[in-house]
Amino acid sequence: MTSSRGSRMGMRGLAAVGAATLGLTLVGTTATAADDPRVGLAPGYLDPGIAASNMELLSTTPRAGAFDSPVDGFSGIGFANTDVAFTGDHAIVGSYNGFQVYDISDPAEPTLRSSFVCPGGQGDPSVFGNLLFISVEETRGRVDCGTQGAPGAVNPERFRGVRIFDISDLDNPVQLPGVQTCRGSHTHTVVEDPDDPDNIYIYNSGTSSIRSAAELAGCSTGGPTTENPTQWRIDVIKVPLAAPQTASIVSQPRIFTDPETGAVNGLQNGPTQPLHPSGTPYSPLPNTNTCHDITAYPEIGLAAGACQGNGILLDISDPANPVRTDAVADPNFSYWHSATFNNDGTKVIFTDEWGGGTSPRCRATDKPEWGANALFDIVDGKLEFASYYKLPAPQTTQENCVAHNGSLVPVPGRDIMVQAWYQGGTSVIDFTDTANPTEIAFFDRGPIATPTSPNNLNLGGLWSTYWYNGAIFGTEIARGFDTFALTESDQLSANEIAAAQEWQVDEFNAQAQPRVELAASFAVVKAYRDQAVRAGELAGKALREVDKHIAQAEKLDAGNASQRAVKAQLDNAAKKSGLPGSDLVNALNDLANG
Repeated sequence: MTSSRGSRMGMRGLAAVGAATLGLTLVGTTATAADDPRVGLAPGYLDPGIAASNMELLSTTPRAGAFDSPVDGFSGIGFANTDVAFTGDHAIVGSYNGFQVYDISDPAEPTLRSSFVCPGGQGDPSVFGNLLFISVEETRGRVDCGTQGAPGAVNPERFRGVRIFDISDLDNPVQLPGVQTCRGSHTHTVVEDPDDPDNIYIYNSGTSSIRSAAELAGCSTGGPTTENPTQWRIDVIKVPLAAPQTASIVSQPRIFTDPETGAVNGLQNGPTQPLHPSGTPYSPLPNTNTCHDITAYPEIGLAAGACQGNGILLDISDPANPVRTDAVADPNFSYWHSATFNNDGTKVIFTDEWGGGTSPRCRATDKPEWGANALFDIVDGKLEFASYYKLPAPQTTQENCVAHNGSLVPVPGRDIMVQAWYQGGTSVIDFTDTANPTEIAFFDRGPIATPTSPNNLNLGGLWSTYWYNGAIFGTEIARGFDTFALTESDQLSANEIAAAQEWQVDEFNAQAQPRVELAASFAVVKAYRDQAVRAGELAGKALREVDKHIAQAEKLDAGNASQRAVKAQLDNAAKKSGLPGSDLVNALNDLANG
């Protein structure tokens, strides 16, 4: 994503890392979840039982028109809602059948503005200015966005790769040539180069079958010893902003290479043992020949790759030529799926999509290290495992549930993430202490049930839940488009929510992570005040004095008093707190001197 333009190891070491994780404390166990309100929710399609804590469902908008379909079993996968990107007052929701544009200027009442039918697979979207990028992987994808498919082993009308649209007119998107790739595009990431405002880059990950050279020149189905194996690499696409129709692949980095032997298949390729620790076959196989998802953080020069059998760290200081700097593996993980950094770039959360997103993997019998998050600290450029986190409420066998997509909630001074768990709903976690992540809010629905399929697993649930400009937006695979608000609680104060809402950006793609920079404000000061109180650092007389001076400063500021008078009150609040060097005092000083 772009921030607001106005403000704007060889195998032996990897196996050791994975084995070491088994002896550490597990977080998010379901053993004490019997009283959780999410347990035993009534099933239903558009009228299921609902449980929520410290967050509120503002609206739900059912799928409609060409983007609706039956939901029995898996029959509706060709119309499933997928990921979402944001531009201005609009959310662009991907789908296996194309994309839809919602007006979200009022999060409590979003409206469907337009739809664009263009089948081709998962359809993950990203935006940059007036450009929209869509991932296309299925063999039915066509150059002309037609619905008739592209039959045959070789078809000149087939499109598999990254579509590019000009969305200057959101109601009439214009498709540009796009970039064809050998394995299509399952996901992609927009990467900005801080030193090059004229171009952006797309990191493309294709996870499907390899096209023949007869259909697309340069593709190869050979093994790693052949001259040009298509696997064991990603595609880097350069997009000239002045001529996006000329976008092309400029490099295909071998980011899985063994530095000692030079073997391009140098990371984990296949399971480290015959079965997953659950006793069942791995699903999917942790076979590292591409990445599933890459999250780039250009402002710190790093990207985190969730790459099937490994989590990797990339140096992207040269965006066209990313270089792997570390890699980790874990026998508990079936499929490293996605990644999220904290704002400081000192931590990263990787998710495991055990079961591929279509299976029940949050049952009471599933251990908390399976289908979960793995939290790492980044220390001296290396990934150090800290803990696991899994949704703490067990789900039924009728609910596909596993760790999935989320983003940061920009509360100052804390690392908070909102995350989708398919039919496990959404969970908000505080991972400020990576060894002890804690759930602070959630929303969940009962299993999807229909008259013709009341007791089966019907595919659905929240694919993504992201924070954007003050609210949370979720794409529900089968039910539609959801919006949420966080509510005040012991774990999250009204002031912290208000401070987070002050971070406004022009566009947002969760896999293109921006640095959150909050301007000095009374909301930020009061958020840090609440955190000091919650931590027991501020109480009694000192608290009363701080509150008095902050209130007086805010009153003076609202009354257009001199900045000198406001500053005097803020300075007094800092002195009376007795917390020199604290986040609270720093925020007070920033506001006083702003």
